Amino acid sequence: MANIAIIGTTSWGITLGVVLARNGTQVKLWARTEQEATKLRKAKRTPAPLNEVKFPPKLSVTSSLSEALEEAQAVILGVPSQSIRQNTKLLVEHLNKSMLVVSAAKGLEVGSNKRMSQVIADEISPDFRANICVLSGPNLSEEILNELPAATVVAATDEAIAKKAQKLLTTPKFCVFTNTDVVGIELGGALKNIIALGAGIADGLNYGDNAKAALITRGLTEMTALGVALGANPLTFSGLAGLGDLIATCASPLSRNHYVGVELAKGRSLKEIIDSMTSVAEGVSTTLVVWNLARKMGLEMPITETIYRVLYEDADLHQAASELMSAGAAHELAGRRWRLFSFIRHRGRSSVK
Repeated sequence: MANIAIIGTTSWGITLGVVLARNGTQVKLWARTEQEATKLRKAKRTPAPLNEVKFPPKLSVTSSLSEALEEAQAVILGVPSQSIRQNTKLLVEHLNKSMLVVSAAKGLEVGSNKRMSQVIADEISPDFRANICVLSGPNLSEEILNELPAATVVAATDEAIAKKAQKLLTTPKFCVFTNTDVVGIELGGALKNIIALGAGIADGLNYGDNAKAALITRGLTEMTALGVALGANPLTFSGLAGLGDLIATCASPLSRNHYVGVELAKGRSLKEIIDSMTSVAEGVSTTLVVWNLARKMGLEMPITETIYRVLYEDADLHQAASELMSAGAAHELAGRRWRLFSFIRHRGRSSVK
């Protein structure tokens, strides 16, 4: 019987625990404090807003790391991106060469601008780095808890490791595909949250489906441009962790980032919105990181730049939204220092600004 430890009692961490335990996997969910662990053990069900789904018998909760990781084949980090480094440090003495380390966070670290797999690699032994995996895809917790079908991607630099993780994580209603493009899978999961903030704003302003479709499509191109610049395979962004996750996050009212955008359009302050939420909207911190990356790399990322001004410079929302839809147009695959499709250059520079 498989044993998996899940670090963190976030919505996604708890959801993964319930899904895997339903499938017969022995899951130990680690809570940071004994008080939190006791509360979850007594409730025996998921907390709000996760519809209070009953915990399966094979899901247990503990505040002891050694207990959680005992005999575990894999440890899943189901914590917000900004706490991945801190939580990885706690795991170091409990890891071994056979244990997979899976990041389920969709964000980038503020300050270092690093992806989650890079943060984990910073903190663990070089002997264990080949076991790092990343999990990403169109995975809305509430739907998965309600046993609706979903698909996701697990990536590792070594395909054999990715397949090992796939075997551990696949259930009848949670289909796990594999990939070796760790960079692309991580960036897809992180960058789509920025676009989802914009989609929420568009919905909040009643801009309509045409405008949102344009924003999503242009957003995907912007995501791919940064991904290619950082070494990702552009085709990855056409897959589940790119386009798939982008559609789900931009279209669903269950998306936290979409919710933030809608609430901003209502005139609420960012601080007020965040303080009222029980879960983290990763797009807020990711926007800051990507804005910094774009400036350092000289990349043109107009959607990210606009969302940054709304979040961090208190830009007028209506003016910013208008700018998004009326930005100076050139070839739709062209942008400053984008290296998306080399054939554009070969067809002549007259059509590309």
